[in-house]
Amino acid sequence: MEPRGDDEVLMSDTKQSTNRRLSREVVLAGAVALADEIGAEALTIRKLADHLGTKPMSIYHHVANKDAILDGMVDRVFAEIEVPPADLEWRAAMAVRMHSGRAALARHSWAAALLETRTTPGHETLAHHDAVLGCFYRAGFSDGLASHAYAVLDSYLYGFALQEASLPFDGGAPPPELVESIIESMPDDELPNLRRQAVDHVLQPGYAFGNAFAVGLEILLDGFEARRLAER
Repeated sequence: MEPRGDDEVLMSDTKQSTNRRLSREVVLAGAVALADEIGAEALTIRKLADHLGTKPMSIYHHVANKDAILDGMVDRVFAEIEVPPADLEWRAAMAVRMHSGRAALARHSWAAALLETRTTPGHETLAHHDAVLGCFYRAGFSDGLASHAYAVLDSYLYGFALQEASLPFDGGAPPPELVESIIESMPDDELPNLRRQAVDHVLQPGYAFGNAFAVGLEILLDGFEARRLAER
C-alpha cells in the first residue's frame, strides 16, 4: 500500500503560508516527512516547527509533547502496512502483510526501531495487531502458536528492515567495485568460503540482497504451517 497522497498535499499547503491553520494531521504528516529526512532521534519540536513554518507553541496546541508525536508517527506507519486479506489462505495473506511492511519500513527507515516501543499505541496500531492475530486465528492457530508466530515474523521483518537500512548500498546488488575491493583484501589462502560466496554468488547477474527476504519468509511461513498442522 502506497503512502497516502494527501500527506504531500497537506505539507505543500502548510509550507506556502505560516498563517495556515495547523491540525494534528498536518503536524504528524510533517513529523513523518521530517523524520524521513533526519531520523526520529534528531526530531525536535523546534525543528518540526521550522519545517512547518510555524512556532513551537503552535505545535503544542495539537500534540502534547514529543512522545505524542512519536505515537502518532508510528500510527501513521502502521496505517501504511496492509493487513492480511481475510479472503486469502493464511500464508498468502501474511505474505501480503509482510511485503507491505517491508516496503513501508523502506520508505521510513527510522520506523523499524520504533514501532514496538510505544506505550500508548493509537487506533491504527491496535487495529493492525488485531487483524494479524485474526489471520492466525482464522487458520486455527492456538493462542500460544499465534503469539509465537507473530513475534517471530515481526522480528524477521524489523530485523531485515534494519539490516537493509544499514547497508552501504541499496537493497539491490552492491557495486561490483565494492565487492572486488573486499575480495582483494582477503588473503589468497584464507577465507575461502567468503571468497566463494562473493565471486560465485554476489557478483553474478541477478543478485540482489533483498531477494533473501522472500526466501526467508517462505521458510518461516512453511515452518509455522507445519507446526499448526502438528497441533491438530
